[in-house]
Amino acid sequence: MQHLDPESLSLLALGEELGDDAADHLRSCPSCAADYTGLRRAVLAAKPGPTDATALESPGPQVWAGIHRTLGLSAAVAADPLGSPASWDSRPPAPAPLPAQPPTETQPPAPSQTPSASPTPLPSREERAAGKREPGGGSGWIRRPGVWLAAAAATALLAAGVFWSVQQNQPAVTPLAQAELAPVDQHSATGSAQVIETKDGQRTLEVRVDKNEARGYQEVWLIAPDLSRLVSLGVMTSESGTFAVPAGLDLGEYPIVDVSDEPVDGNPAHSSVSIVRGTLDS
Repeated sequence: MQHLDPESLSLLALGEELGDDAADHLRSCPSCAADYTGLRRAVLAAKPGPTDATALESPGPQVWAGIHRTLGLSAAVAADPLGSPASWDSRPPAPAPLPAQPPTETQPPAPSQTPSASPTPLPSREERAAGKREPGGGSGWIRRPGVWLAAAAATALLAAGVFWSVQQNQPAVTPLAQAELAPVDQHSATGSAQVIETKDGQRTLEVRVDKNEARGYQEVWLIAPDLSRLVSLGVMTSESGTFAVPAGLDLGEYPIVDVSDEPVDGNPAHSSVSIVRGTLDS
């Protein structure tokens, strides 16, 4: 039996018409019908706008519980954002309809499309290498790129929905302190800095500049108001960076954020050439 190729199945799932022969084969071949049904569900799930509600099953409450536990979210967002378990329909999704077959005057009854209850064995390594189908008309979905593409689209859609739900339930972060960074001397770059405290108490300094004017490399500092004491937080290799603030460091004693231009000379001291500078205002 000549089965439908992956491209034809993908076109059928997208709603294309491939003629009566393809429709007849789809009604008589349980293997191709199963592949078509899976592709059609993925297409409906990834389609923008209103879709068939049976395209994907709603995840159970244990899915959100696992996400909540893995990400270490707060108790305020412990409730499942997709609704209560009672609101979910536990029935399996209905199979997608097959393409319509043009009516004929004497149309024989369509053969049963119910796959055999016995599991289909996977093809051997030699059969997979030769591109053969397994005996008994196995689906061969592992070898069909169309199935993988449609499944990947559905997975991406579900992941995007979960990410959006998590982001919507995350509380807004209020900076402990922030500063506008102004150019120093002959430089023209500007930027901003803010101190963020994570839920475990660790403070980080987030620094951004609109351009990198360093001739050597950029280094980020916290400096005392009289410029007599300073603490290096690290090297910023691009136009932004996040740096850990040492535990116990009083930002009131080191409120000045400074980004310097450091030469590659092995000297850990400040070069005295600042690109931008600003004072944290808590």
